[in-house]
Amino acid sequence: MNQLDRLERLLGTLESAVLGYSGGVDSAVVAVTATRVMGARFVAAIGRSASYPEVQYRQAVDLAGQFGIPLAEVETHELGDAAYRANSPDRCYHCKRELWSRLGAFAAARDIACVLDGTNADDLGEHRPGAQAGREHRVRSPLAELGWTKAVVREAARELGIPAWDAPAAPCLASRVRYGVEVTPERLAQVERAERRLRNLGLSGNLRVRHLGSEARVEVDQAELPMLRAAWPAAREAVLASGFTDVVLDEHGYRRGSLLVLEAEA
Repeated sequence: MNQLDRLERLLGTLESAVLGYSGGVDSAVVAVTATRVMGARFVAAIGRSASYPEVQYRQAVDLAGQFGIPLAEVETHELGDAAYRANSPDRCYHCKRELWSRLGAFAAARDIACVLDGTNADDLGEHRPGAQAGREHRVRSPLAELGWTKAVVREAARELGIPAWDAPAAPCLASRVRYGVEVTPERLAQVERAERRLRNLGLSGNLRVRHLGSEARVEVDQAELPMLRAAWPAAREAVLASGFTDVVLDEHGYRRGSLLVLEAEA
């Protein structure tokens, strides 16, 4: 039995399910497979808020259309939570608590048996406070249950014909805001504008514009540092035009969890 067969078998045992669907490769694999196996017993739900990048939303909707994924949209209101806006290192917990609360209510109103997410086995070893919220709301993680690493997920996505099978991760915009700096719609919009303008310069890998308060720090993959250095005058202007007072290039390159490093050094 290959990996996709195992996922199909697991999903086929579910009475009905709603998936927290972002359009990223993890949730896309679950959504495409569940649609094929479960049919009308499945729906993928997008949580819409200011922290969800517009480009990610468009990609998620396009993918749903391509694969016939039943799609719903649920408004989330994490920005109404003072604990979320305060932006401590457990911010993700408050965000996910809001999401799973909304999707739990969505499921209950439609007699849907369970709520799913796209967590994979590699995620379990990272700083992910949101996982606690998932446990509290009894959210199931089919990929993690099967022990799928990110590499396995990407291979499955390639096999399924998902266009973004090798796309870089695209977490919520709030993940760019330095801990202790209040998360606001205006700051989230600043980050989104700056990253969109930098993408227009030709950057294609991992990209983060870290919001440090009034200043920004740009991180890209090591392989793209030479390109960004060459285009730095235009890149710097693009970020400044997004509302920042200053901007620096992180010569270390993109690092997952770099805000935690910054927090430790503060």
